[in-house]
Amino acid sequence: MKNRQHRKKKKLNFSKFRVLYFFSYLKTLACGGMIQSVTLWYVPWNYHEPQMGTYDFFGGKDLQYFLQLANDTGLLVILRAGPYICAEWDMGGLPAWLLEKKSIVLRSSDSDYLEAVERWMGVLLPKMRPYLYQNGGPIIMVQVENEYGSYFACDYNYLRFLLKLFRLHLGDEVVLFTTDGASQFHLKCGALQGLYATVDFAPGANVTAAFLAQRSSEPKGPLVNSEFYTGWLDHWGHHHSVVPAQTIAKTLNEILASGANVNLYMFIGGTNFAYWNGANMPYMPQPTSYDYDAPLSEAGDLTEKYFALRKVIGMYKQLPEGLTPPTTPKFAYGKVRLQKAGTVLEVLDGLSRSGPVRSTYPLTFVELKQYFGYVLYRTTLPKNCVEPTPLSSPLNGVHDRAYVSVDGVPQGVLERDKSLKINITGQAGANLDILVENMGRVNFGRYNNDFKGLVSNLTLAQDVLVGWEIYPLDIDGAVNYDIIYLLHHPKRSAIKELSYEVPTFYTGTLSIPGGIPDLPQDTYVNFPGWTKGQIWINGFNLGRYWPARGPQLTLYVPRNVLVASAPNNITVLELEHSPCSTQACEIEFVDEPNINATLQHETDKPPLFVRELWMGHL
Repeated sequence: MKNRQHRKKKKLNFSKFRVLYFFSYLKTLACGGMIQSVTLWYVPWNYHEPQMGTYDFFGGKDLQYFLQLANDTGLLVILRAGPYICAEWDMGGLPAWLLEKKSIVLRSSDSDYLEAVERWMGVLLPKMRPYLYQNGGPIIMVQVENEYGSYFACDYNYLRFLLKLFRLHLGDEVVLFTTDGASQFHLKCGALQGLYATVDFAPGANVTAAFLAQRSSEPKGPLVNSEFYTGWLDHWGHHHSVVPAQTIAKTLNEILASGANVNLYMFIGGTNFAYWNGANMPYMPQPTSYDYDAPLSEAGDLTEKYFALRKVIGMYKQLPEGLTPPTTPKFAYGKVRLQKAGTVLEVLDGLSRSGPVRSTYPLTFVELKQYFGYVLYRTTLPKNCVEPTPLSSPLNGVHDRAYVSVDGVPQGVLERDKSLKINITGQAGANLDILVENMGRVNFGRYNNDFKGLVSNLTLAQDVLVGWEIYPLDIDGAVNYDIIYLLHHPKRSAIKELSYEVPTFYTGTLSIPGGIPDLPQDTYVNFPGWTKGQIWINGFNLGRYWPARGPQLTLYVPRNVLVASAPNNITVLELEHSPCSTQACEIEFVDEPNINATLQHETDKPPLFVRELWMGHL
């Protein structure tokens, strides 16, 4: 193994550097390990600058620690520095606070956007420079932007700005590159002189034609498929994507036989913990799991696909000696009983400590500087609705899902593109509460400027609703600091006991069994009888569950989230309907995942742009 000192001032001869890229994208805290030559790392801008001018490189966000760890283990790194990364990540990695100027044109030479990019790269890239290969570090290449040829703007001045900026901070020796679909159409707007152009394409593609497209931009130099898809992404309400191992192995063999380089996307599956999942258009959010049907699963487990690809690689590159590291053990901790702790309305003061923002018309999440999670919108009914009266979003302005109640009585759900009108009843002056969930921002295409919340007016019959009290909810903060007090001592005097059909918190504890060595281990949490919501374990936001829609039924729980020395605190926010009034009020920790449930799906056909992506942007 080589350390940083051994590589100090070593010059990388890119023209002679033939390498087989293995992709181990660290999706937040995704687990798994392998023996590999090169790893490709994304840097999500919004993960490290959650508020404008506030930078976070600590704990699990310590990018420099990971780079040093890679260097210490002899692992080379290809860095995808952005500013846009896609990656089925919220807003493609761009921070939502950019949208505070509504007219901003993302991924273009818009002056407001460039100013923000320049500030961010002035923070990020100097941190990366000591870890460049020529400086003794592991970074051999740095990607500039991502698949820009698929974006509508086609702004060469923007790419020139990025090239100049990256050179300023990283110097002239580092290899800078771009990635685009394997066609001259996409390379036309994605490639730029001074940036080495690579292509991406899927299994089953015409390998010769794909690399001829790369040669149209790069007459000399290595052939590179920088995103060879080993699986595919999922959406809630659609089938889990599965790509046969032999299909991938056949195309991988063709790539390697041509003498080309290849990066497997994904090699290790990941997890969209908390609120980090992205979405596609027409609006389809991605689930918590980013398993991707990858050769190594979301939990780092070996699959049939892993061994099929390993066999192909062994035909062209000597495999490491010794045994393949085994799949990590999983443990079924069993059922955990939960108890109702309080509704969102009952603990509203504790979830929104600064109180409501008052506005004649609804404000978006960005206008409230609440970029993720949930916001409660409240107004009063302007008239008696004895008979069912339509509450509607005529401009499709619910982004993305809203849970409606009147004086604590559930009325129904409004959902972007799907449910634009429900009927409600109630007396004049009653509280109309609309809890809006941000389900994830669009990560690909021209609609990255994805505003959340009530982005247009709601109407009751023909009347526009006005006079809103808007509560930004800091649920994560409440869970981390004082959720037990808030939920076990709610202010009930002003509000009657509510049913289980409105958004409600449930709590419980999981104790790790004693007398069993090597616990805790990884596990999965299942939600029998639950509908849709969010779960936290020991304050860690594990992600969204939605077994009523699928395909994902279980959520992956890494062992480092659990502790053996004390009970593990569990908080569940059920948004629609729990099983607690009719059956056991419990969740279950199991030792096998279920992310491929057979449910009633919205459609068997992916939208057109997804098919184009899969076919290599043809």
